[in-house]
Amino acid sequence: MATVSERDYFDHAAGAPLVEVARAAMDAVWRLPGNPSSLHTAGRSARRLLEESRETLAGCLGAHPTEIVFTSGGTEANNLALLGASSRPGRPRLAIGATEHPSVTGVIERLPGRVDVLAVDRDGRLQTSGLDVITERTALVSTMLVNNETGVAQPLEQVLAAARAADAWTHTDAVQAFGHLPLDFADLGVDAMTVTAHKLGGPVGIGALVVRRDLALAAPGFGGGQERKVRSGTAMVALAVGFAAAARAAVGDRETEAARLGVLRERLAAGITDSIVDVMVNGTAPVSPAVLNVTFTGCRADDLLLMLDAAGLDCSTGSACTAGVHQPSEVLLAMGRSEAEASSSLRFSFGPTTDDAAIDRLMAALPQAVARARAAAL
Repeated sequence: MATVSERDYFDHAAGAPLVEVARAAMDAVWRLPGNPSSLHTAGRSARRLLEESRETLAGCLGAHPTEIVFTSGGTEANNLALLGASSRPGRPRLAIGATEHPSVTGVIERLPGRVDVLAVDRDGRLQTSGLDVITERTALVSTMLVNNETGVAQPLEQVLAAARAADAWTHTDAVQAFGHLPLDFADLGVDAMTVTAHKLGGPVGIGALVVRRDLALAAPGFGGGQERKVRSGTAMVALAVGFAAAARAAVGDRETEAARLGVLRERLAAGITDSIVDVMVNGTAPVSPAVLNVTFTGCRADDLLLMLDAAGLDCSTGSACTAGVHQPSEVLLAMGRSEAEASSSLRFSFGPTTDDAAIDRLMAALPQAVARARAAAL
């Protein structure tokens, strides 16, 4: 089996390799002492680094620094938005898209009988006919900006209009959009937005919930209330510094990199459909240039993944939060795919380390791997 350094990595949507600018930025501050809530010199120095990182991230997102609430990642940010809105007086209900991340869909179990699920069409986009469930009893509407499994971009205009008419708050999980598509919190018009660092080459363990300044979310937890009284706990200064550095690099290179990845995505999609029979690309434009989801009819996705893994190619059967558990993709099921189709799909996701040579190696291995996986499934 190929060593890590010899492998081709097609799972950037699960976690991108740490970029050098983030590593260098963190190396410069890891050893510095000081709790940013302390008043002494070391504490004030830590606070300065934290707030400078907050300002940088806000600038990358078209937000005000006071709107940035640092979290441990996208999951916690999504949880804070949903649970923080669920106690709005007189508004007991939440509405979420059918193809959301588990950190959003999990609220169905957490708040039984209080969540309306917005259906999607076969392309994974919300069906406007279902938006009438958003009423004056809805506290918050949450829908992804870019789907983590298919890369499908969700137009938000009609969702926002329905929410505004009902005076419901709006939240979008923009984890997969950040660094790949234009992202401006003020222009987007939502009340809250989730981003995270490790999808764009920042460190694992830090994300942010961007919350409109005049919106007061209830805090699901308790403690010192360090992050705008929504999240408690000692701030992770070095991680914030790394997040800011990675965000600045990703936003600075976004247009060039998105164009480059888009060409690679289209090349891989064309190569697969031209050389392998009975395949289907899941999701139509607009999509992220960094994600390609393909159904290989007649395969078990896990079998195909492991054959590619043995060939030195890392990809995914779907969300990293559910991968490793043999089950059909909930996202593809919600898009109207059969259980067999939802169990035979792979996600290839791209980033700075993806190049033409990597696509060549994937395409050289894929047809034979698919043939073997189909034979194993008979």
